Amino acid sequence: MADAGGWAGHGQRCSVAVIAALGALVLSLALPYSALDAAEPTGAAASTADVAEPDSYRIEAYRAPVPATLKGARVVDTAAAEALHGSGALFIDVFPQAPKPAGLPKTTVWRTPRHETIKGAVWLPNVGYGVLNADFEAYFRSQLEVLTGNDKTKPIVLFCLRDCWMSWNAAKRALEWGYRDVVWFPDGTDGWKEFGGQVVDVTPTGW
Repeated sequence: MADAGGWAGHGQRCSVAVIAALGALVLSLALPYSALDAAEPTGAAASTADVAEPDSYRIEAYRAPVPATLKGARVVDTAAAEALHGSGALFIDVFPQAPKPAGLPKTTVWRTPRHETIKGAVWLPNVGYGVLNADFEAYFRSQLEVLTGNDKTKPIVLFCLRDCWMSWNAAKRALEWGYRDVVWFPDGTDGWKEFGGQVVDVTPTGW
């Protein structure tokens, strides 16, 4: 474990369970990692103004136009996100990552797909699904506690790709857990790169 915030010891004890649960979760959901990465958003002709904010979490078709709002959160464009980045806000990327599938033949060469994110952001994969099992809920809760220093007033900027409901779900979940300055950045890494912002290769935090 690479975390230095006190989570490392706990992470080492539960990492096997978390990785195993991750594989089961990704395989059981309607839109797996590879599809999310490759697919164009469905219904791309719709604008955010046409998308109603749901009462609960989005649990399917994660690559689709998103609403313009998230009740209780600040919604920011790329310019505002850049200002928050400069002020030291915590940026969390929730783009999903699948582990090496169990039971592959020994001759199979597995290459974990590389992932780029905003420089200075942390990557907490798979916490943006509409349904989380106990292991992933504990992972997300613990990482938020560590990364914020148990300060629920610290600004948290959650993002993924453009037209990705996972960041909306993750931000909604943080609000429900009592975080009081949750910021949703719907343009995510796409908007950041278009704005000329720096991105870097990352590995998941806390695994």
